[in-house]
Amino acid sequence: MASHRKSRPVGTRVAGIRTPALATAALTSVALLSQSANAAPADDKPSLEEVEKKVDDLYRQAESATDNYNAAKEKTATQRKQVDTLLDDVARRTEKLNEAREELGSFAAAQYRTGAAAPDTATFLLADTPQDYFDQTQLMGRLTNRQKGAVDDYVSEQSATMKKRQEASQSLQTLTETQSDLKTAKATVQQKLADAREMLSELTAQEKARLAALEKQKQEAAARKAAELAQQQAAAEKAVQEATAPQESTSTATDSSYATKAAKALAFVRAQIGKPYVWGATGPDSYDCSGLTQAAWKAAGVDLPRVTYDQVNAGTTVSLADAQPGDLVFFYDDISHVGLYIGNGMMIHAPKPGAYVREESIYYDGESAIHSVVRPA
Repeated sequence: MASHRKSRPVGTRVAGIRTPALATAALTSVALLSQSANAAPADDKPSLEEVEKKVDDLYRQAESATDNYNAAKEKTATQRKQVDTLLDDVARRTEKLNEAREELGSFAAAQYRTGAAAPDTATFLLADTPQDYFDQTQLMGRLTNRQKGAVDDYVSEQSATMKKRQEASQSLQTLTETQSDLKTAKATVQQKLADAREMLSELTAQEKARLAALEKQKQEAAARKAAELAQQQAAAEKAVQEATAPQESTSTATDSSYATKAAKALAFVRAQIGKPYVWGATGPDSYDCSGLTQAAWKAAGVDLPRVTYDQVNAGTTVSLADAQPGDLVFFYDDISHVGLYIGNGMMIHAPKPGAYVREESIYYDGESAIHSVVRPA
């Protein structure tokens, strides 16, 4: 009997059940895969700090794209005016060309009526009297000279009109390309904002609360840094006043003039607090960052360019320690953000999409984020 008994395969016991070796291997693989699958989301999911950084980066990229959009929009408006001017000029020249053509036609008709050619011997023989020949000669001479002048005017006008048409055609092509750039810049802004919103929407309520706590800590640190700058500036100002008290400084009048203009800009910008950030907006109901600073200084009678990377060149660069109320504070290496300094390390700015014009420390994103300070007037 023993010789006919089949040998049992070597196996292992799992939970009291004997399993074949192959099945054991399979179960082990499944268990490992299951563990990997469960661990993957935890490993791949970014930390809250990383989410915050990515969202901030997306907003910054959107703001940079907004400046590109604003520049393309401004360029489009300028080119459209140029194209309209050229087309008006072409229309006027075409009208003059038609008038010259009609004048040439009238000369041709006059020649036909008077014999279609200049007087010659045959004309003299056909003339009734020598006086008739003389009259015809004088008439044809005048017609020939006038006709020559008309032809010259026509050729000149035709050449000028063709040149203007070519300029208009080139300007139209440039305008089309700029409009394409405008469309691309707009799409880039929208995509960056959509990406940021999507990242924030995926956070749990607990994560959002933690994110808010991190933001609060960041603001408190920025406020402390602003207070330090305010103390430094106050001490420096006191030292200057003590050193120059006995003298009349020639710079006093200049400082006073700037302070007067800055006061108007500051009064304007304070009145905008609470209005929403909207990319591409220049007021009066909403603003983006450079739209706000442009509008503020316009209220003081100073015209600033539209975008941040042009505004940064529209004045005198000063050190942060010498910053005065009304100065423009620029941020990041790509100069993608700007705020209006109000003193004591604080500014008023239009921060980002979803936020409102507000007063905030210039250190809101850390000291390293500050690019430069510019006095625009």
